[in-house]
Amino acid sequence: MIRVYKLFNLLFGVFVVNLTLCDAVDLNEGKLIAASVIFRHGDRTPVEPYPTDPYKDPKFWPVGFGQLTNTGKQQHFELGKWLRQRYNSLVSDKYNPDEMIVRSTDMDRTLMSALSDLSGFYPPKGVDVWNEEIAWQPIPVHTVPEKLDDLLAAKKSCPVYDYELKKLYKSAEFKAYDKKYKPLYKYLTENSGKKVDSLQSVQNIFSCLHIEEIYNFTLPEWTKAVYPKKMFEISGLSFAVKTYTTQLARLKTGPLLKEILHHYKNKTDSLTPKNETKRNLWIYSAHDTTVANMLNTLGVFKAIGYHNPPYASSVLIELIQLQDNYYVQVYYKNSTEPILLDLPGCGTACPLNRMFEVYKDVLPVNWDEECTLSLLQMPLDINVEESLSLVTIFGFIAVMLFVGMIVLIIATVYKRRDYLSEQKWNSLNNDSFIWN
Repeated sequence: MIRVYKLFNLLFGVFVVNLTLCDAVDLNEGKLIAASVIFRHGDRTPVEPYPTDPYKDPKFWPVGFGQLTNTGKQQHFELGKWLRQRYNSLVSDKYNPDEMIVRSTDMDRTLMSALSDLSGFYPPKGVDVWNEEIAWQPIPVHTVPEKLDDLLAAKKSCPVYDYELKKLYKSAEFKAYDKKYKPLYKYLTENSGKKVDSLQSVQNIFSCLHIEEIYNFTLPEWTKAVYPKKMFEISGLSFAVKTYTTQLARLKTGPLLKEILHHYKNKTDSLTPKNETKRNLWIYSAHDTTVANMLNTLGVFKAIGYHNPPYASSVLIELIQLQDNYYVQVYYKNSTEPILLDLPGCGTACPLNRMFEVYKDVLPVNWDEECTLSLLQMPLDINVEESLSLVTIFGFIAVMLFVGMIVLIIATVYKRRDYLSEQKWNSLNNDSFIWN
C-alpha cells in the first residue's frame, strides 16, 4: 500500500511539473517567428446619439456618426510605427504580400484605421517612393461584407449562437443583473428618451457620454448621478456577454482563434509547402468587441477586469521558437506597454500543441454545421413572438403533410380505379375471344 502511495505521489508530481512547464520555460533565448495582431480602431465619433442628447445634431460631428477622427488616424499611425519596431524581424522594409496580410471588418472606421496603421508600418523607401510630396504608399487591406463574415466581424448568421445568447439573457444570473440594475435602467430611460432594459443598452449610452466627455462637451446635469461610476461596471460586463459561455465563445470568436492557431501549425509543420510558410504576420483591424471577445475566449478577460478596450488597443498573439520547440505568448496592449497574459491551464509560455488541447472546446470543427438550429432544438417558451413563429412553422408543416396525404389518397383511388377498369376491359376481351 505504501509503495502504491509513493508511486501515486511520483506520478502526480510528474503531472504537476508537466502542467507548470509552460511557466518554467525561459523564452528570452527564443526566436520570434510569427505574430497575429488584433486591434480596435482608433478614436471615433458617437455611433448613435440618444434622443435627448444635446449634441445629436450632425453639426457637432463634421465627419459623421461612427466615423474615424483625425485623432484616431494619428493613434493608428503611431501604433503602426510601434508594431514595425516590434515585428521588424518578421517582415522586410519593403512591402511583400507573401510576408504579411491585413484584414479588416467592412466598416469605414476599421478600414481607415488599418490604412493609417500601415502608413506608420510601411513608410515608402527607395523605389516605393512614388510621389515626393507624400510619404505614403498604398498597402492592400482585405475585407468581406459583414453578413458574410464569420471570422472577424462575426456577423454572419448563426441561429444556434442567437439561441444560446437568448438563453443566457433568460438565465437566473442575468435576470438577477436586470433586477439589480432595474432602477438604473428606469433612470436612464426617463432621462435619455431611449428604452434602456439591458447591459448593452446601458453601454451604448455610456459610450456616447464618454466620447462627448473626451471632446470636452458639457454633459447634461442628469448624468452626474450615474456617469461614469454607476455605469462603468455595467459597461465592462457588457463586453463579456457575447462570449460568456463556452458555446458562445466557440461560435463567436472560435473561428478567428482557430485560424490563428492553424497559421502557426502550418508555419511549424515540416510538411507544409515552402510557399505557405513565408507569411509571418497577420493583422486584423476590428472593434472593441473583437478585442474583448478574444480576451474572454482565451479565458483572461475576467482576470484583468472586464472593461471597454480603449481605442487602438491590441491583442498580440506571438509564436516563439526555442530550439525545436514552439511556444505561444499572448500580450495585451491597451494604453500602456504590452502586458504578458497568463493563459489558464497554460501559463505565460504555452507550447503550440497544448494550445490546441487547452482551447479545443472553443475551436469549432465545422462552424456552418454547428450554427444550424434544428426544429427539435427550437424552444417553445422563449417569448410570445418566437412561440407564434414556431407555431406558424409547425402549422405550415402539418398542413403540408395533410395536403400530401390527401393527394396520395386521391392518387391511390385513381390508380385503383384505372386498374379495375383495365381488368374489366381485359375480362371482356377474353370473353369475346372465347365466344368467337
